[in-house]
Amino acid sequence: MNFELTEEQQMLQDSLRRFLANEYTFEKRREIIESGKGTDAGIWNALAKMGLLAFTFPEDYDGLGGNGIDTMLVMESFGRALVTEPYLATVVLAGGLVRDAGSDAQKQAILPAIASGEKLMALATYEHGARYNLAHINTVAKAEGSDYVLNGNKTAVIHGGQASQLIVSARTSGDARNEDGITLFLVDAGANGVSVTDFVTHDGFRTAEVTLKDVKVGADAIIGEANQGFPALEKAIDQGTAALCAEAVGAMDAMTEATLEYTQTRKQFGVPISKFQVLQHRMADMFIHAQQGRSMAILAADSADSNDRAARREAISQAKMLIGQGAREVGQAGVQLHGGMGVTDEMWAAHIFKRLTLINLVFGDADYHLGKVSDALLEKIA
Repeated sequence: MNFELTEEQQMLQDSLRRFLANEYTFEKRREIIESGKGTDAGIWNALAKMGLLAFTFPEDYDGLGGNGIDTMLVMESFGRALVTEPYLATVVLAGGLVRDAGSDAQKQAILPAIASGEKLMALATYEHGARYNLAHINTVAKAEGSDYVLNGNKTAVIHGGQASQLIVSARTSGDARNEDGITLFLVDAGANGVSVTDFVTHDGFRTAEVTLKDVKVGADAIIGEANQGFPALEKAIDQGTAALCAEAVGAMDAMTEATLEYTQTRKQFGVPISKFQVLQHRMADMFIHAQQGRSMAILAADSADSNDRAARREAISQAKMLIGQGAREVGQAGVQLHGGMGVTDEMWAAHIFKRLTLINLVFGDADYHLGKVSDALLEKIA
C-alpha cells in the first residue's frame, strides 16, 4: 500500500483546502445551515467546476476515473471545514451505486448530470428497527404487469430532502433480513405517492424520512438485477463508510488544531494553559488518535473498491471501529480543554464535536463494527 500522495493528489488537496478556507468559512457554514436549504448552489457549482463531483466516475461518463483514495482526500478536506454539502449522498452513495451496478443507459443519464452539479440524489435504504442491518427491508415492490408498485417507509435518508431522485431498496421476494430478494429502484422524489420529510440533524446536516405509497415505476428503473441488489447496496455502504472515516479524520485534525490554538491563548495563573503538562499530554493523545485514524482511513479507502467482500468488509469495520473510538476521545478532550466555552455554538470546537459524534453513529457505531471485526476473526480461527 502506497502512503504517499501523487503530485496531482497533493495539488488537489491543497487547492480544495484553500477554496474552503476562503469560501466556506464558519460564518458561511452557519448561514447555510440556518437557511434550511441543506446545500448552497454557489458552493456546489464551484465544487463541480473544480471537477470534484466527477472524480470517481469513468471518463466515458464525463468523469475523471479516480478511486477511493481520491474520495478520501476530498472527504478529509470536507471534514476539516465541516462541509454540509450533499457530496456523500449524491457522489459517493448514489453516484457510486449507479457507477458500479447501473446499466449503460442509467449511467449516461445520471453520472454526467451529477458531475456537472445539475443533479442531486440520495440513497433511501435504512428502515426503523434495522439496527444497521442492511438486509432489514420491509419496503415491498410488487410486480404489476411490466411495472412495479412500491410501498414502505425509509428513515435516515442522508440529504433526502435535497435530492431530485432517490435510489430505493425494496423487497421483491423473501422475508425481512434476507439478503436475497432485494431490488434497487430509481424513484423520482416528486413522483406520485412519494412523501419526503426533511429535517436538520444535531450537527447541522440534513436527513429525511421517506414514505412510499403505491409508487409506480417501470422495470427500467431497476439498478442491476431484480432480487440481486444486496451486494451492490452493501458495497455502496462500505464506500460511504470509508468516506465517513476520512471525514472524521479531517474533523479530528480540526479539533486538535482548534484546541491547541485555544490553550495557547487561554491563561490561568498568568500563563497559557498549554504550558500545563497534563494538558499537553491530552493534546498529544488527540494528535495520536488523529494520526492513527488517518492510517485506518487509508486502509478503508484502499479497500472500498475491492470486490473481495470479506476482505473489504473486515477492513472497513476495522477502520470505522478505531476511528469511531478515536473520534470520541478527540471530541470529548477538545470540548473539555475548551472548558464551558466548548459547548457553545459560538465556538468551532462545539460544531466539530457534534459532527464527530454523529459520524460515529452513521453506518454502524464503534461497538457495532467491533462486533463485525470479532466475527471475522472468529471465522478465521474456526
